[in-house]
Amino acid sequence: MSLTTRRPLLAALLCLPLLASAQAPSAAPVRVVASFSILGDWVRAVGGDRVAVDVLVGPGSDAHVFQPTPAHARQVGQAQAVFSVGMGFEGWLGRLLRTAAYQGPQVIVSKGIAPLRNRAGGKGHDHDHDHGATDPHAWQSVPQALVMVGRVTEGLCQADAAGCETYRANAARYASQLRELDAEIRAAWATVPAAQRKVITSHDAFGYYARDYGVRFLAAQGVSTESEASAQGVARLVRQIRQEKVKALFVESIADPRLMEQIARETGVKPSGALFSDSLSPAGGPAATYIDLMRHNTRALVTAARGD
Repeated sequence: MSLTTRRPLLAALLCLPLLASAQAPSAAPVRVVASFSILGDWVRAVGGDRVAVDVLVGPGSDAHVFQPTPAHARQVGQAQAVFSVGMGFEGWLGRLLRTAAYQGPQVIVSKGIAPLRNRAGGKGHDHDHDHGATDPHAWQSVPQALVMVGRVTEGLCQADAAGCETYRANAARYASQLRELDAEIRAAWATVPAAQRKVITSHDAFGYYARDYGVRFLAAQGVSTESEASAQGVARLVRQIRQEKVKALFVESIADPRLMEQIARETGVKPSGALFSDSLSPAGGPAATYIDLMRHNTRALVTAARGD
C-alpha cells in the first residue's frame, strides 16, 4: 500500500473513537420522586437535564386526599431519591414507602424551618391527612421556599455526587429568581394600606404568606381541605367579614367552592377568583410553575384588597 493510500486510511481510523463518542448515548438521568407538584417544580429547576422527576400528586390534585396506587409504589420503588415536604403534609407517604420497600434517600425539604402552629388544631377526618399542631404550607413564603430549595440541592447531591456542581449552579440561578420574586411581592403589598390587608380563603394554607408579607387571612376550614367548617365557625366568620368590611374573598383551586359561595351570599362579598395553595395548575394555566403561582396569587390578592 502506497503512502498516499495509507494517509486517508489512517485519518479515518483516528476519527473512529471521536465518532463513537459523539454517537454514544448519554448517561441515564437520575430518577427521583417528588411528593407533589410544587416540590416537583423545584426539583426540576435544580436538577435540570440530569434528573427525571416523577410527581405523585400532580397539578390540580389535592395532596390532603391523595390515595397512592400500585403505579405510585412502582415509581417510588425505582427512585434513587424521594423528596417530600414533611411537617405532616404527606401523611400517606410512610405507608407508600413501606409498600414499595424503598430503601434509598428520603429528602425532607422542610428540615431547618421553624414551623408555624396550626391555628385550627389539625383535626381532619383521616389520620393520614391530619397535620396535627403544625402548619406545613411553608412554600407560601418565598424565604421559606429558598430554604427548601437548598434542601433539594443537598438531596440531589447525595443521590448523584457527580452532578453536584451542576445542581449547585442551577440552584444559584433559581435562588436569584426567587429573591427577585420575594422583592416583587413585598413591593406589591406596599401599595395596600395595612388596614386593608385582609383576605378570606377556604382553607388555612397561607399562614407563612401572612406572616412574611403582612397580610391577614381568615379561613373557614383548617389547614387540611378535609377539615369541615362548623356551622358555628361559619357564622362567626360571616360576622367578622361584616364587622371588618373585608373585600377579598377567594376560593382555592383544589377546594369545593360551595362553602365560599355560601359565605359570599351571606355577606354580599363577591368572590375575587381562585388562589393556588397546595398545587400548581396544569401546563398552560396561570400557575404552571412555583414562580407563576406566587405571582398569580399576589396579583389577585393585592387587586382584591385594594378594591380595584
